[in-house]
Amino acid sequence: MTYADGILVALRHLLREHRECFCIGQGLWSPWYVGNTMRDLEKEFGTARVIDSPVSEAATTAAALGAALGGYRPIVVHPRVDFAVLALDAIVNQAANWNHMFGGGIPVPLTVRAIINRGGEQGAQHSQALHAWFAHVPGLRVVMPSTPADARDLLVASVLCDDPVVYLDDRALYDVSEADTSMAAVSLRDVLPRVRRAGHDITLVGTGHSAHLCGKAAELLARQNVSAEVIDIPVPGPVTDGAARVLCDSVRRTGRLLAVDGGWAACGFSAELVALAAETLPPTAWKSAPARLTLPPAPAPTNGRLERAYYPTAETLAERARELTR
Repeated sequence: MTYADGILVALRHLLREHRECFCIGQGLWSPWYVGNTMRDLEKEFGTARVIDSPVSEAATTAAALGAALGGYRPIVVHPRVDFAVLALDAIVNQAANWNHMFGGGIPVPLTVRAIINRGGEQGAQHSQALHAWFAHVPGLRVVMPSTPADARDLLVASVLCDDPVVYLDDRALYDVSEADTSMAAVSLRDVLPRVRRAGHDITLVGTGHSAHLCGKAAELLARQNVSAEVIDIPVPGPVTDGAARVLCDSVRRTGRLLAVDGGWAACGFSAELVALAAETLPPTAWKSAPARLTLPPAPAPTNGRLERAYYPTAETLAERARELTR
């Protein structure tokens, strides 16, 4: 099963088993827009439940929010997370706050699926992640799976959750594959970070595509006798006490931390992870100062050669980890 397959399986399951579910967004009938993650769903379930909408992110998201308040479980799809910014009023001002303002009595089962694109010379307006924005907002849950099984199971969990969820899948992961497994029933409230690989020299931690890179870097490091523990945080918002414990327990074992993020450093998710570990662990727990590896503080370029310098790779990640373990 590939990562893209996992999303397709989840959507087919939700539409088949839950009549209150529907999808709405731009290009949902086009593999060019959504990368085969919704292949033929409109033929199987009809165009009234898989709705290829006009180009208005604000309108589709607000309409879905109204449907969620009326008892449906809508899935809004933004083929690029950059354009979901046009719907921030419905997501941040409305969906995130509605239940709180009414004393916890009104569920908001809205899922905003936004796709992260990187590379391909798409440039600054098509390549952002922006997960740190959403994770900053109380009332929103943010999901960023890094494996095919999590892409499937956490999408189902997101849609069946009574809280508004921003589900961010990464096009760079669509071809990643793993052995197929049976679907697991999951509650987002109970999802802890996954220890993808045990190690004792350094902790590598990330979410989504960054967690995938951490795994690839750990393989490179193992060939040089550096043992890296890989922590994947599939639910970066909110970072719960349980998630904090998993991360800090790992750093206690390794004494070193490299937080890897597909966003920028300033006020980013990697800063949250470093601060969390630094505030929790005593100075004696550290063998070296915690570090971050992020995007450079500049918009994404529209040139392939510049992109190769702009985006971290498993090799650059492994080199930074080696520097911390020397």
